Amino acid sequence: MSFASEFKQFALKGNVMDLAVGVIIGGAFGKIVDSLVGDVIMPIVGRILGGLDFSNYFIPLAGQKEVVLAEAKKAGAVLAYGSFITVAINFIILAFIIFLMVKQMNRLKKEAPPAPPAAPPEDVVLLREIRDSLRK
Repeated sequence: MSFASEFKQFALKGNVMDLAVGVIIGGAFGKIVDSLVGDVIMPIVGRILGGLDFSNYFIPLAGQKEVVLAEAKKAGAVLAYGSFITVAINFIILAFIIFLMVKQMNRLKKEAPPAPPAAPPEDVVLLREIRDSLRK
C-alpha cells in the first residue's frame, strides 16, 4: 500500500472526520464563550466589584509606569493576572457547558427504549412445532 493511499484511508475514516468537525465547531464555540465572558460577564462582575476592569490588572516586571496593559507590554514584561482571571472564568463556563451537553447526551442514550426481540425465522418456528408434536 502506498503512502498516499494509506493516508487517504486514514483521513477518510469516520472518526477523523468527526474529530475535524468537532475541532472546527469547538473553535467557533470558544469564540462565542470568549465574547460572552469578555463582553457580558466580566463587565457585570467588574461593576458589582466597584467598577473594576480585570483586563488591565497586571504587575509590571520591567519597572513600567503605564496604566494600560497593552502599553505596559510594549515597554517590557508584565504579569497580566487580570487576563488570567478572565481566561479562567472563560474555561469554567466552557467546561460547565460541555458538562451539561455530555450529561444530556448520556440521558438521551439511556432513555432509548430497547429494541423488541426479533421474531424467529419461519423454519425455526416450524421445527419447534414438529419437536413439540413429537413429544406428545
